[in-house]
Amino acid sequence: MKTTSDDVLQWPSGRLDFSAGCLVMGVLNVTPDSFSDGGQFLDVSQAVAHGLEMASQGAAIIDIGGESTRPGAAVIPAGEQIRRVVPVIEGLTDQIDVPISIDTCHVEVARAALDAGASILNDITALVDDGMAELAATAQVPVVLMHMQGTPATMQTDPTYDDVVGQVLHFLLARARRAESFGIPSERIWIDPGIGFGKTFEHNLLLLKHLEQFASTNYRALVGTSRKRFIGTITGRADPADRVFGTAATVAMCALAGVSVVRVHDVAAMQDVLRVVRAVQKC
Repeated sequence: MKTTSDDVLQWPSGRLDFSAGCLVMGVLNVTPDSFSDGGQFLDVSQAVAHGLEMASQGAAIIDIGGESTRPGAAVIPAGEQIRRVVPVIEGLTDQIDVPISIDTCHVEVARAALDAGASILNDITALVDDGMAELAATAQVPVVLMHMQGTPATMQTDPTYDDVVGQVLHFLLARARRAESFGIPSERIWIDPGIGFGKTFEHNLLLLKHLEQFASTNYRALVGTSRKRFIGTITGRADPADRVFGTAATVAMCALAGVSVVRVHDVAAMQDVLRVVRAVQKC
């Protein structure tokens, strides 16, 4: 497949090649309470080793978070998040060139992460803080804008929409245009419908069914379905670690819909899924 300028995203501190299709973002939570891998990578050496493993399995991005955003999660002070994530970012950037994403909505954490070597901002609040938008524009890094109804503590209380696909898309496009007003170019803005963030089971399914609406905008789409509760509801798998095959189905749907990045825990398995999808798309 011929690579064009539109396929390659370059910024001062990183580069991604989308010419082969959908890319994998590997999840690395350095938290005690994340819904799936909480507590597994609190030790810096273990976290770095896992990040290196995901990179060796083909992760194009490593997404590091120091605060759980599962339903009902408590807010973690910025200082504690920085203590958790910075040594891991430094440990990884010393050994690999894979872009590191920081999963945070706190400006102080984002700034510390960028200083440590991260080069993508993943904000579940879609840059609600002007300071985050200003930081992204000044640092010239890509940003992920996610939709969430409410906060992690409240988002699953009673999520309600008249038209979940239309409303989520409208919100994300408005936030993307706002990001552009701060000087962030459209090619460095990614939109994420926020599967599981203030959504019911039915809302999640409708968003998945209509992913092409997000992928066909002027912005790249990123989707995170990995091991989430709605997959367990469908499959009867109570343990998030047992939801790999259900996740694989959603990753295939994302790739076929034109999504640019999938955020996953099981990098090697999802790379196999994407290889099959790419082979079919190329024939």
